[in-house]
Amino acid sequence: MSLSIGIVGLPNVGKSTLFTALTKKGGLAANYPFATIDPNVGVVDVPDDRLDRLAKIARPGRIVPATVEFVDIAGLVKGANEGEGLGNQFLANIRETDAICEVVRYFKDDDVVHVDGRVDPAADAETIMCELILADIGTLERQLPKLEKESRRDREVAARLDLAKRLIAWLDEGHRAAEMQMTDEERERARELFLLTMKPMLYVANIDEDMLDEKPAPIAGAVPIPVCAKVEAELSELEPDEAREYLDELGLERSGLEALAQAAYALLGLQSFFTAGEMEVRAWTVHRGATAPQAAGVIHSDFERGFIKAEVIAYSDYIEYGGEQGARSVGRLRMEGKEYVMADGDVVHFRFNV
Repeated sequence: MSLSIGIVGLPNVGKSTLFTALTKKGGLAANYPFATIDPNVGVVDVPDDRLDRLAKIARPGRIVPATVEFVDIAGLVKGANEGEGLGNQFLANIRETDAICEVVRYFKDDDVVHVDGRVDPAADAETIMCELILADIGTLERQLPKLEKESRRDREVAARLDLAKRLIAWLDEGHRAAEMQMTDEERERARELFLLTMKPMLYVANIDEDMLDEKPAPIAGAVPIPVCAKVEAELSELEPDEAREYLDELGLERSGLEALAQAAYALLGLQSFFTAGEMEVRAWTVHRGATAPQAAGVIHSDFERGFIKAEVIAYSDYIEYGGEQGARSVGRLRMEGKEYVMADGDVVHFRFNV
């Protein structure tokens, strides 16, 4: 499944430096606003140590991790909802993503100009949230005339109109749409309104290297993921063994980017299952709660349509018993049907009719 996360923030907070480190791709990093105009797009592997352990047993020709698409979006300024700076383009690019990752500046560097002339993470986050909320109010207000006209003959549209009016009142109070109390049915309707503040959101604190052992102050009630974009950029240039040695020197168990990719997975309610054989060991992405046929459909739509059974081995059993044959010999390979709900780490072979 395709997963896209938009990297947003005010100008000069380190978005492009972070993007370059994430994707090992040359995004433009410059000391002036709007250095990024067209969004850069890069596909990033989701770190998962389980793949290497599976590969040691299956000895495949290749290892294929799950991936996340990151989009480096132009820096936003106050007034973007009214088209200031690159506002309209910025907001349109965010609308195409599944989630928002906001980079907030914590680092202090007099040589890097802050668009407002000071380093204030909470104020920066408030500026962006305000612009997203105002953009959503504008989106809803533009939809009202059409909804009001169509609601006279369609009850479903009438329900959407009522929800839109409630959302406008809620947003006017400075809240994100996602925080409003709604039934599951109303949340489905809200998704059809294409609101930016309905998207899942996480924060990255771009810190100085000497802040690596500190816990960043919360932003908007959330604890940001601490990432030193400069350190991550250096790590991206190293071979794996050298990168591990550098992390050890810094006293870190994992890189900030690994933490970010895993946090994005958790934010969107995702998990991985695996296929393992001589050709490849591969991680596949599904939402938590996905059934076996839905997981099969991630590999190919024909697998879901023709689903018969799934041969399932729990990851821990696959490792403990040395692979498929060992797990089968001790009765740890299970045959599961259409109602089976996938567990994180399942190693699966699907049976299906063409």
